[in-house]
Amino acid sequence: MRTNNTVELVGHYGSDETIALSAWVSTNRELTPDKKKRLGRFLKSLADNGHGTPFEKGMVHFVIKTDIATHIHLLKHRITSMNAESARYKEIKDDDFLIPQDLFSCKVQPDECEQLKHFEGKTWGYMLQQTTEITNYLYHKCLQDIEDKLGRKRGKEIARYFKMYNSQIEQDFMLNMRSFKNLYDQRTTEHAQREVCAVVKNMVREIKKIPGNPFRLTLKALNIK
Repeated sequence: MRTNNTVELVGHYGSDETIALSAWVSTNRELTPDKKKRLGRFLKSLADNGHGTPFEKGMVHFVIKTDIATHIHLLKHRITSMNAESARYKEIKDDDFLIPQDLFSCKVQPDECEQLKHFEGKTWGYMLQQTTEITNYLYHKCLQDIEDKLGRKRGKEIARYFKMYNSQIEQDFMLNMRSFKNLYDQRTTEHAQREVCAVVKNMVREIKKIPGNPFRLTLKALNIK
């Protein structure tokens, strides 16, 4: 069981200067001392006036591990490049899963359902953990029992239905700074799910940790905090 999703920056391309030079190509790409001094103001002007194309020249590349529910949130941003671990092509061996910690503050209330009576007074975090451990076992057991009859390919395809939304999978995730602005704006609002919000904020922290902080002015211009 895990209490969080993980984010690792594995590469990047470009910088504040790269983005500015992309915009200056329409006039003069020479990076003069004067241009260097007004780099921040220039990037802010580009962002404020909706000139997004130059920001596509800065790229960030992550390897992340998230629950499937968060993975689906990220998939909805079609302007990203993503490849994810697939239970269709391989048997998932690392049965990692996420339990939102606030579920441990909520108790199972009395109910007419016989199956729930045993869990009355337990927390919903405990319930989700127990259920996930059972379904992870059923996933492997199902595949073992059906692959001789249905074949391993078909077996993997249908055994994965036992995997729950909180199962964590690894993803290769790459996007440009224009796309990152879109992701940040949509997934860090008060309406965003907490888990995806945490992932995006961790991405920002990883970008700020790049040696030399090459996107410092870009993040400021795009109001990414």
